Amino acid sequence: MVLEQERAATQLPNRADERPHEILEVRGLKVHFPIVRGLFRRTVGYVRAVDGITFDLESGETLALVGESGSGKTTVGRAILGAIRPTDGTIFITTRARDRIDAGRANGESLKTLRREVQFIFQDPYGSLNPRMTVFDIVADPLRVNGLARGNGLRDRVEEMLRLVGLSPELMRRYPHAFSGGQRQRIAIARALVMGPTLVVADEPASALDVSVQAQILNLLQDLRAKLAVSYLFISHDLSVVQYISQRIAVMYVGQIVEMAPTKSVFSAPRHPYTQALISSVPTPDPALRSRGQPMPGEVADPANPPVGCHLNPRCRYAQDLCRKEPPALRELAPGHFVRCHFAEELDLTGVPT
Repeated sequence: MVLEQERAATQLPNRADERPHEILEVRGLKVHFPIVRGLFRRTVGYVRAVDGITFDLESGETLALVGESGSGKTTVGRAILGAIRPTDGTIFITTRARDRIDAGRANGESLKTLRREVQFIFQDPYGSLNPRMTVFDIVADPLRVNGLARGNGLRDRVEEMLRLVGLSPELMRRYPHAFSGGQRQRIAIARALVMGPTLVVADEPASALDVSVQAQILNLLQDLRAKLAVSYLFISHDLSVVQYISQRIAVMYVGQIVEMAPTKSVFSAPRHPYTQALISSVPTPDPALRSRGQPMPGEVADPANPPVGCHLNPRCRYAQDLCRKEPPALRELAPGHFVRCHFAEELDLTGVPT
C-alpha cells in the first residue's frame, strides 16, 4: 500500500484535458544592462537588451520568439526563468495550483516553486549535460533537489520519462559520451520535463543538430506538448522551424516586438518590413518564390545606442521622415495581429503560401 502511494505521488501529471488558461503574462518587460567604464566604474549608459515588451502565453500553446542575433530573445527567456532581474515590468507565471508568481521578484519559497514550474532546454546538447553523471542521475537530479521523489518512485519516474522521449530505460546507467547529439537532446528534454513543468523555455533546441535529427526532436516536442499540456516559449532565428512548431510568432528587433500574430498570418500576410525580410531569407525549393526575397541591408542596430524613432529606419526601404523622428507603437491591426510600424496599413508586403 505504501509503495503504491509513493508511486502515485511521483507519476507525471496528466493535464491534457485541462481547459486552456493563460500561464504566462509579460507586461512592459525591460532588461537594461549598465555600461561601466573608468577607474571609478561609473555607469555611462545602458544596453537595452529588452526594451518594453508585452505578450501572453496560454496553456498548451507554443509561442515562438524570432529575430536576428542580438534582438533580445534569450534575455527574455532568462528573465522568465528568474535568472535575470528585470529593470522594469512584470512577469507572472500561473502555477498548477493556479497561484500567480511574479518571476521577476520571486524569492524564497516562490522562487523554489518557479524552478519547478518553469524549465529550460539548452541549445547545445553536448555542453548542457554533465559528463560525470549517468543518464539516470541527470534526469533524476531535479526530482532529488526539489524533494519530489525517492526510492522506487524516483526510479519509476525516470524510466517513464525516458520512454516518453524515445529512449530505453536500459540505457539510463550510461554516460552522455555514449550517445549521439539527438539522443543527448532527448535526455535534456527528459530532464526538463521530468517534474511536469507548466512552461518550458526552449532556446534553439534543434539548431545544433543535423537536419534529419532536427525533425525528430521537433516532432517529439510536439507530441509531448499535446500529451503533457505543457507550454513552450520557443526561441529561434529559423523561421522554417517555428512555422512548423508554433501557433503564434513574436518577431523581435533590438529588444522590441515589432510584429506578433498567429503563425499562418505572419507567413501569409506579414505587415512589418523586418518580418518580410526574415521570411524571404527562408530557403525554398520553389524557383518562383525564391526570387521574391529582398534581403535587408546593414546590421542589427546597437541596443546601447539605438536609432532615433523606429529602430529599423536605417535599414528599411520604406522609411519616411516620421520613422526617423517618432518611435511607432505596437498596434493591433487585425484581431490578434500586432504591428509596430507607422505605415503598416499602407505597405504591400509579400508573404509565402502556408
